[in-house]
Amino acid sequence: MSQTSVKQHIEITPGVCGGKPRITGHRIRVQDIAIWHEMMEMSADEIIYHYPNITLADVYAALSYYYDNLESIRQDIRDSEAFAQKLAAETPSILQSKLKENNVRGN
Repeated sequence: MSQTSVKQHIEITPGVCGGKPRITGHRIRVQDIAIWHEMMEMSADEIIYHYPNITLADVYAALSYYYDNLESIRQDIRDSEAFAQKLAAETPSILQSKLKENNVRGN
């Protein structure tokens, strides 16, 4: 896939999706496509089945961009995972709070 073709499908806009590369006109990031493809073992066809507003060309452009920028995208994925873990640790679960509250009342 040529760089011109990738540029038609991938854009980076400050303030949109954290300035991360994404499919043009959508909020689906390149790192999302990479996760679905590599970690969840979804084929390109499966990805567009679940996200019918994007095209097969979009998915392949995202994968091409990912493999051309492997380390930076993988770092973005690690950063996102670390942020999610930190947020989960700092934010109490509403369900756990309710269960604890019910256990206290029940005793």
